[in-house]
Amino acid sequence: MSYTKKDLQKTVKEMLGDRLLVIVSNREPYVHTIREGKIECSRPTGGAVTALDPVMRACGGIWVAYGSGNADKKVVDKKNHIMVPTEDPSYTLRRIWLTKEEEAGYYLGFSNRALWPLCHIAYTRPEFIGSDWDYYVSVNEKFADAVLEEVGKKQAFVWVQDYHLTLLPKMLKERRPDLIVSHFWHIPWPNSEVFRICPKEKEVLEGLLANDILGFHIRYHCENFFDTVEKTLEARIDRERYSIIHQGHETLVRAFPISVDYNTLSERSDTPEVEKAMGELIDEYSLSNLDHLIFGLDRIDYTKGILERIRGIDKFLENNPEYKGKIAFIQMGDLSRIHLQQYKDLNDEINAVVEEINWKYSTEDWEPIIMVRRHLSFTDILAFYRLAKICVVSSLHDGMNIVAKEFISSRVDEDGVLLLSKFTGAARELPDAIYINPYDVDEFADKIKEAIEMPKAERKRRMIALRAIVEDRNIYKWAGTIISEFGKLQNGHKNSHSKQETKHLQ
Repeated sequence: MSYTKKDLQKTVKEMLGDRLLVIVSNREPYVHTIREGKIECSRPTGGAVTALDPVMRACGGIWVAYGSGNADKKVVDKKNHIMVPTEDPSYTLRRIWLTKEEEAGYYLGFSNRALWPLCHIAYTRPEFIGSDWDYYVSVNEKFADAVLEEVGKKQAFVWVQDYHLTLLPKMLKERRPDLIVSHFWHIPWPNSEVFRICPKEKEVLEGLLANDILGFHIRYHCENFFDTVEKTLEARIDRERYSIIHQGHETLVRAFPISVDYNTLSERSDTPEVEKAMGELIDEYSLSNLDHLIFGLDRIDYTKGILERIRGIDKFLENNPEYKGKIAFIQMGDLSRIHLQQYKDLNDEINAVVEEINWKYSTEDWEPIIMVRRHLSFTDILAFYRLAKICVVSSLHDGMNIVAKEFISSRVDEDGVLLLSKFTGAARELPDAIYINPYDVDEFADKIKEAIEMPKAERKRRMIALRAIVEDRNIYKWAGTIISEFGKLQNGHKNSHSKQETKHLQ
């Protein structure tokens, strides 16, 4: 049997005891916006939110995040709290507020103009601007103030998320050394030669090494982090314990491959509501006469390989003209970070390439590529997963990729093919996907053909195997493993280090 929500709740009770669980992230799990004069609550896209919301529903606690919705301030109480989700309040969301200048410098600036391209090997040059760093520091301090206000005098496990908050663990530990602080890094960690170009490399590393536990998706990223620390700081790498000792403090470094709520996704995919949505989407996008639907779901981001997959479709149709009118590729994606020039340019280029390919191949009643830019409900997303014969995940570099696991979880019919970039963390776990190199357009086209022409029995064999993996390694097991590590720290299983060793390390 797979690890369940109840198993996680038991682990939390045993390992955390009376300690408060606090998750901290830039992105909030629920956003309140005004649409047509009414306040609506929705869940934003993104792997971290998708993965962590079920965990918080199971465990309770407090989630501290930036309130980005235009109605967020209207629904919180005097302490900037709101219970979420609306239909089944399970935990507290504490919102903090940023000025436009703070958002521009901290989020668009150092986080996404510097760290994001630095950590993703997608050949986009990072930009380092002094004022961006200043805002990054001040916003991390703002998060620290909010977390400590929520914790008060309680004992707590603080679980920091991602690259926006690298300085937060050190800020927390300096003021509350008794807190157990863990950090999960959702994106890749590059090799040391890449990371060394960061002007604030030392500050970022020292912030992360204030954590008690530092998690990455795969062991390869852990090794890259070890190499980076080894070449930058005076620190001891303990390969046996898989830890780093810096200035007398030990940080356990672990690989925790993130996952999804397999059972809930499977159950929700097999409902009349999703079946109805499937029919509506077939009508809306004129899909009834197609033999094969290919689907992609991503934020519009240069790391996701969206242009590469569109060009792969172009090459496939060029090589296999007999499939004209029989297939369609639907790319669903929200605009992302549109205030940054790289993203504006990418969006313009995608539009131009799609227009060119559709002009080349389209007929009066068919075009090969459909871009879906409107907001889709989660029911509609599940419906698209169910409708697609092939799901394409062609990231140029990705920490894990939750879409791949969501697609697998949704396939209650035990059918469908996953085309998966070998440059994703998910490729380490899902051997029955068809692996692709998104940079190789000829291979990409060949793999699309292989997926389309795969016999149903082989599709079924592969999907059953993939579903078994995701069911076993679900989000509750992921969280339970990390919280078990928390428990070991709380119970004193962490090695202490003598003053002599500490002096030597410093």
